Amino acid sequence: MDRPLPLPTELDQALNAATRAPSPHNTQPWSFGVDGDRVAVWLDRERVLTVADPEARQARLSCGAALFNLRLALRSNGREAAVRLVPDPARPDFLAEVHVEGHRRSTLEERKLAQSIFHRHTNRRPFLERAVPPGVRSALNAAALAEGGRLEHLEPSGRYDAVAALARRAEFLQASDEAFRAESARWTRRPQGSADGVPLSSAAPPAGEAGALPQRASHTNPALPPRSFEQQPLLVAVLSGGQGALADLHGGMVMQAVLLTATSLGLSTSFLSQPFETPETRDGIDALFHDAGQVHTLLRVGYGYPSPLTARRPVAEVRFPMAGLT
Repeated sequence: MDRPLPLPTELDQALNAATRAPSPHNTQPWSFGVDGDRVAVWLDRERVLTVADPEARQARLSCGAALFNLRLALRSNGREAAVRLVPDPARPDFLAEVHVEGHRRSTLEERKLAQSIFHRHTNRRPFLERAVPPGVRSALNAAALAEGGRLEHLEPSGRYDAVAALARRAEFLQASDEAFRAESARWTRRPQGSADGVPLSSAAPPAGEAGALPQRASHTNPALPPRSFEQQPLLVAVLSGGQGALADLHGGMVMQAVLLTATSLGLSTSFLSQPFETPETRDGIDALFHDAGQVHTLLRVGYGYPSPLTARRPVAEVRFPMAGLT
C-alpha cells in the first residue's frame, strides 16, 4: 500500500513562494541552502546573463525579490523570519540568510499580499488606455516606503522622455550585438512547459503602431497579428539608497513589495529592462537619476488583459542541504 506523500512544511511552502520571483528572461538565478531552521540565499552564477548583466546587478535584484517572497510566505503562515543581508567580497554569492524563529500572528495585509505571489507575473501584452488613479499610486508608494525604498512615477515630461530615448538606444545597440542576441535567443521563445526562460505563449504581439516606449524584440511573437499598445504607459522607477550588492538585494525587496501590491490591486506590470543592459545606456540611466538615489528597475504599470504565467523550476532543483551556516 502506497504511503501518502507528506504535506509540505511551512519552509517548503516559503521556498516554493521564493521561486515565483521575477528574473531577467526568467533565468531564476538563485539557490537556497537549508540547515534546519535557517536558509541561505545564494546567487547562481551559471544563470547570470553575462552579456546583459555582467555585474549581476539584475540577478541580485531577482534574488532580493525571492528573499522578500520567502520572508512574506513565512510571516503569512504565522512564523517569524529574521533576515540578514550578508554579501561581502570574500563570499560575493552568499547573499542573505533567513532564520525561521518562533510563531507570530500574521496580519490580514500579509496574507493578502502572500496570495498575490502566485498570481503576479510579467504581462508583456498591451494594456488598456486607462489611467492608474492617485489612490492606487499612493498604495504603491507606501509599499516601497515600507521596505525602505521609494518610487518615482515618471510623468510625460522631465525624465520620461529621456528614459524612453535611452530604451530606444539600447534596443538599437542590442539588435546589432551578436553576443547579446545569442544570449537572448538561449532564454526566449521556449516551448510551452519549459521550467525556465520565456515561452512563446508569454510573448507580446507586434506593436500595431509605435508608442513612446520600444518593444523588446526578443519578447515578441511575430506570428501574432499586430495590436495597438498604450501610447504613453505609466512608468515607475524603483529607487533606494546606497550602491553595490547590498543595495541590489535591498532594491529587489522593494521592487517585489511594489509588484505584489500592484497585483493585489488588479494592476498588470512589466519591465523596461533595455536601458540597464548596455554599458552606454546603463551609465545614462544612473546619471539621469543621480539626484534621486540608486535606480534598480523601471516598471510599466497599468490595467491589462489576462496573460499566462511562466513556469518555475521545482524547489527540489534549487534547494540543497547546507550545514553550519554563518
